[in-house]
Amino acid sequence: MEKDIFGKALLDFQSGQYSEDIITWTNISDKDKLPLPYLFRAFSKMPKIEQKALQLVEGSALDVGCGSGSHSLYLQKKGIEVKAIDSSKGAVEVAKRRGVINIECISLLSYSEKQFDTILLLMNGTGIFQEMQQVTTYLKHLKSLLKPNGQILIDSSDIKYMYGFEEEVEVEIGFENNGRYYGELDYYLSYKNEEATPMKWLYLDFGTLKLACKTVGLQCKKVEDGEHYDYLAKISI
Repeated sequence: MEKDIFGKALLDFQSGQYSEDIITWTNISDKDKLPLPYLFRAFSKMPKIEQKALQLVEGSALDVGCGSGSHSLYLQKKGIEVKAIDSSKGAVEVAKRRGVINIECISLLSYSEKQFDTILLLMNGTGIFQEMQQVTTYLKHLKSLLKPNGQILIDSSDIKYMYGFEEEVEVEIGFENNGRYYGELDYYLSYKNEEATPMKWLYLDFGTLKLACKTVGLQCKKVEDGEHYDYLAKISI
């Protein structure tokens, strides 16, 4: 059984037992701290593309990978009907304690209960796709959860800069990292000297996301650029 290190850290913070932060690193980057307070941030402390996404939510909403529930709580306060899902039992328990009303511990691909006007995938929402070969599978499933005139709001980053390429380099260069698309990373996480099982995590440049959407009958447009190679996109049928 996989360790829920992320959930454990959130539960500690929620229970007033905050003494250290989560440590993260990837196969191309050194260890870095992920401050637990940041995962409980209010709307005013969120990056501008997250704020923009929340302001664009219309109708019923599905918050995918809800974490501690900060996005869902903001939407609830606005009177929006929101369903939150996360695969971390600890995160779901924390979100419940914080007041998220409709929440379930389930993976995105396992969820098929109903359709929504808005689907949110934030904090590098493409990460959940894991690797390039699964992007189509996830997009098709997201499409099935979307009402005819609905929208998917998703963010990600173009991490070419981590390989020394300039932002202006054409996406068509198609360079690879050890035979993989350059945004496919191995992601590691530890907390209080306990290490989680390594997972795959995907950063998608906008051009690649747009092309992938087109192949499954979805439209994709960029809504806004962030402050550090990140962007918010809107996907629709």
